[in-house]
Amino acid sequence: MAKTQTFADKAKGKKKADFICVKVVKTMKSEKGTYFFKESIEKISDISQVETIK
Repeated sequence: MAKTQTFADKAKGKKKADFICVKVVKTMKSEKGTYFFKESIEKISDISQVETIK
């Protein structure tokens, strides 16, 4: 039996996300004076908003 649905048909049906996920790495200083990193994933609507993430 032949397939009735092709890969192109499957890809066409998927909706594109309205946001972009960006990994943010922040440097924090502890009370002892050592540095450590905090990572988080932020969702933004436009790539130009990267500079405004705090």
